[in-house]
Amino acid sequence: MVAFLASLLITGAMVAVLVLVARRREPGRPLTWGEAFVAATYVFTLLFLAYGVVPHHWLTYAGNELAWRSDKYGIPIGPLQHLGLKNPMFGHGITFFGRGRLTVTAAAVGDIIATLIYAVFVTANILGWLAWQRRGQRRSEQPAIETSAYGRPLLKKTT
Repeated sequence: MVAFLASLLITGAMVAVLVLVARRREPGRPLTWGEAFVAATYVFTLLFLAYGVVPHHWLTYAGNELAWRSDKYGIPIGPLQHLGLKNPMFGHGITFFGRGRLTVTAAAVGDIIATLIYAVFVTANILGWLAWQRRGQRRSEQPAIETSAYGRPLLKKTT
């Protein structure tokens, strides 16, 4: 748990530094070789953390400390199992109108959460690229529509 939270915290701190740099750096400013080298190393480290370290530590935490194995069926309910409660969430699988049964293992739930971690990072990555490319741009203001003496917009030019 500590390794997962620490890697998530470090990734968040690195993203915060990246946002601060993006706000301070004006677009079009030339990049020196040293700045490019440091920026490339920083972004590589950030992507390595986001796509490698954080999901790895989640899967390690789910497999070891939470014991979400493939032989445990149903959606894990965490500390409530230690109180002697049975797993009410799909413990014996999901039946489809009496035909077939879909069993959900705890390991599958851990893998789904890892996939959601990847989806969050991919979405944040794309939004970060868009924000970086659009930095410094202002929205073009719409030209004001001329209004008549009564306050209504003019659609045609009057002579």
